[in-house]
Amino acid sequence: MELKFDVIVVGAGHAGSEAATASAKLGAKTCLVTMDMNKIAQMSCNPAVGGIAKGQIVREIDALGGHMGEVTDQTAIQFRMLNRSKGPAMWSPRAQCDRGKFIWAWREILENTENLSIWQDQVKELLVEDGHVTGVYTYLDVTLKARCVVITAGTFLNGLMHIGRTKLPGGRCAEPASLCLTESITRHGIAAGRMKTGTPVRIDGRSIHFDEMERQPGETDFHKFSFMGEQRTLPQLPCWITYTNPAVHERLRQGLPDSPLYNGQIQSIGPRYCPSIETKLVTFSEREQHQLFLEPEGTNTQEYYLNGFSSSLPIDVQLEALKLIPAFRDIRIYRPGYAIEYDFFDPTQLRHSLESKLVDGLFLAGQVNGTTGYEEAAGQGLVAGVNAALKCGGSEPFIMHRDESYIGVLIDDLVTKGVDEPYRMFTSRAEYRILLRQDDADARLTERSHRINLATTERLNHWLKKKQIIEEIETFCREYSVKASYINPVMESLGSTPLEKGCKLIDLIARPQLSMISLAEHLPKFAAIIDKIKERKEEIIEAAEVRMKYSGYIRREREIADKMQRLENIRIRGRFDYESLQSISTEGRQKLKRIDPETLAQASRIPGVSPSDINVLLVLLRR
Repeated sequence: MELKFDVIVVGAGHAGSEAATASAKLGAKTCLVTMDMNKIAQMSCNPAVGGIAKGQIVREIDALGGHMGEVTDQTAIQFRMLNRSKGPAMWSPRAQCDRGKFIWAWREILENTENLSIWQDQVKELLVEDGHVTGVYTYLDVTLKARCVVITAGTFLNGLMHIGRTKLPGGRCAEPASLCLTESITRHGIAAGRMKTGTPVRIDGRSIHFDEMERQPGETDFHKFSFMGEQRTLPQLPCWITYTNPAVHERLRQGLPDSPLYNGQIQSIGPRYCPSIETKLVTFSEREQHQLFLEPEGTNTQEYYLNGFSSSLPIDVQLEALKLIPAFRDIRIYRPGYAIEYDFFDPTQLRHSLESKLVDGLFLAGQVNGTTGYEEAAGQGLVAGVNAALKCGGSEPFIMHRDESYIGVLIDDLVTKGVDEPYRMFTSRAEYRILLRQDDADARLTERSHRINLATTERLNHWLKKKQIIEEIETFCREYSVKASYINPVMESLGSTPLEKGCKLIDLIARPQLSMISLAEHLPKFAAIIDKIKERKEEIIEAAEVRMKYSGYIRREREIADKMQRLENIRIRGRFDYESLQSISTEGRQKLKRIDPETLAQASRIPGVSPSDINVLLVLLRR
C-alpha cells in the first residue's frame, strides 16, 4: 500500500506535534506517524512545561502560532513565575500540568487541524533517491511518499533502558524502541552518536506523609503562557519540598557498584544540568542533603513525580533509600526511576532551517539533534515543520536570528557549535536576553509569523490592538509633565528620592520604587488612560512598564545586535575553498570546512575559529 503526502512527520512527541500542525497550517498535506495515538505529546519525564529560559521558548512558540502554550494553560495545575527577584529579562514562567489531560488536549488539536492526517504505525526505513528524500517505509508494509520528511523520534532510536544491571530495549517505559531507523539514516553519511537521560521514581500519594513536608503553593495572578485564550481553569494543586539525609546517602552509596552510570554499563553522556541522585552524591560528596520536589501528575490521580531523584540504581536500593526520608517511610511506588540511552544525529550537519545538508528534504528536530527538554524539542519541531512546508511550496526558509528569539539561539548553537552532552537552554546562552523577554515574544514574532501564514489573522489583530494601547501609554508618559511640589509627598511615601524640579512621567516610571499603578493613584489624567484598558489590563500594563523602565538597556542592546547583524548579512557559504586558505589556522580550516557556515557571523561563533581567522575572511571578501 502507498499513500502520498507533501510532508511526513515521524514521531508525535512535543517536536512532532508542533511540526505537524505548523506544516499543515501552511497548506502542506501532512501525515503524522506515531506508534501510539494515546501517547501523543507524552510528558515522558517531568509533568511540567517552562522554567528558566524554557518558559521564554514556550511564549515564543505561542507568539508564532504554535500550540504548546495554550495546551499548557488548559491543563496547568500549578503556575509560577520564576526569577521574580531578578530583572524582567530573567522572568521565566513554569507550570505543572495534568499529564493525561495534556495528551488529550494535544490530540484534539491534531485531529481537528486541516490538511493533517495521523497514521498509527512505526517507521522502519527512510526512503532516499539520488540524495533526495522520497518518503518512509513502515512495519505495516506501508509506503508513505512525501517531498519532505521530519524526524522527531525523541529517545526511541535504539533506546535502551537501565535499572541497575537490568537492561531493557525501549523508547520509554512500556514502549518499544525503534531499532532500524538510525541505520537507514546514517547510511546516507549522517553521523550519529549516543546520549543518555533519566527519570525518577513515581510515587503513590496515598503512602506519603504530606504533613512532614514543606508546602509550595502556586500563583494565581494574570500570568500564563498563551497570549490568546482564557486563564487557567483546572484546580491549582501544591507541590511539596523535602530533603535527603546522610542515611539516604549511605544507602545510595552502597548501591553504586550496581549503578550503570559507574560500573561501565552506560558509556554515553547525560545532561550536566539535570544530574541523577547518584551523580549528585559523587560530585557533591560533602553535601549532607539535597532538596527534592514532589510534584502532582494530575487532578484525578494519586501519582506523584519526585523531582531531584532521577536514578538508574537497582529498584531495592531506590526504595530502601527513599524510606529513610521521614515523609516517605511508608512509601509505595508505581515504578522505579531508570536511565535510557538513545541515538542522536550530529546537528552541525543541519542548516538553520533544520534541513540536512546531506539529504535534500530531510529535516531533524528535538532530542534526535542532541537536545533535552520538551520546550527545546517543541521549538525545533515548529521550525522544522514550517520549513518543510515552505520547501514544498518553493519558498525561502524561515530562519530566526539570535537577537530575535531563544529558538534562534538554540538552533544557531546546535548547527554552529554542535553538542557533546544533551543541550539545555539557559538565559546565559543568549547574549541579547534583554531583547528576548517572556513578556514581548508577541512583539518580536507574531507579525513575522503572520507573513508566512502561520500566525492567524485573529492572533495578529490581538497583538496589534495590544501594541496600539502600549504605544498610547508610552506617548502619554513621555509628554505628560509632573510638578515636583505636587508629586514629592507621594515620592517620599513610596521611598523614592524627591524631585528638585518637575519632570516627565516616564522619568518617574523608570525609578525602581515606583510603578504605573502607584503613580496612577495620584495622577487622575494618567489613571484615566489606564482605566480605558478593558481587556488584558495587567498584561498590557506590565509590558508597557517593562519597556519604559528598561528602555535604556533595551536600546543599547538593540544597537549592539544591529552591529552584529551586519556580519549576519555577509553570506560566505560556497565562496571559499577553506582547505586552500593557509593563512587560517589548521583548526579553523577544519571547522569551517565541516560546518560550512552560512554567514560570517555564524563563522565567528564556531569554537576553534579565532578572530584573526575572521579577519582573514574579511580581507579576502574585500578583494
